[in-house]
Amino acid sequence: MSTNEQPSLIRIARDSGDHAELEPLDLGARVRQLRKARNWTLEQAATQAGLARSTLSKIENGQMSPTYDALKKLAIGLEISVPQLFTPPQRDQVIGRMAVTRMGEGAAHPTTTYEHELLAENLTKKQMLPYRARVRARSMDEFEGWVRHDGEEFLYVLTGVVQLYTEFYEPVEMRRGDSAYYDGSMGHNVISVSDEDATILWVTSLA
Repeated sequence: MSTNEQPSLIRIARDSGDHAELEPLDLGARVRQLRKARNWTLEQAATQAGLARSTLSKIENGQMSPTYDALKKLAIGLEISVPQLFTPPQRDQVIGRMAVTRMGEGAAHPTTTYEHELLAENLTKKQMLPYRARVRARSMDEFEGWVRHDGEEFLYVLTGVVQLYTEFYEPVEMRRGDSAYYDGSMGHNVISVSDEDATILWVTSLA
């Protein structure tokens, strides 16, 4: 894994999803959504917020632009902050997603130092990039410098023994079942010190 290899994997994951355009928020629909999520009737929500039922109805139907005072009452009644009234849930379209990758069926991305197998490749707009890697490298001399990238990273040793090199810490020998969590912006590389190539699971944040 040269300096360019890790960012390329992250770029692949980031580019795999559609970039949806943001739509203007319909405040009335948002208030109705929050009310129904609590299983409240118009009457119950209006009472909770200290507003007239007719006022709340007009807000939900887009027939009235609420004053700031009314917005504050709504937020307090719904037990949220005023900004949350204008912030729709970011995960509405990804609730319940799942991707299963069978052993050996991940997308292969071999390099001179690692054999990467991307997992859950077909799942778009991921917040994490999971992949299995077979560690070919036996020496730091095989790398073209440190790997650095945005986000955080989790490493878990599946088989064999590896040496984790990082920019600010002494090298750490890790065996099957050992794990490490570190900042991706800190230079890092992994080599195998087993007779056979070690295998590891890597999970990199994409947010």
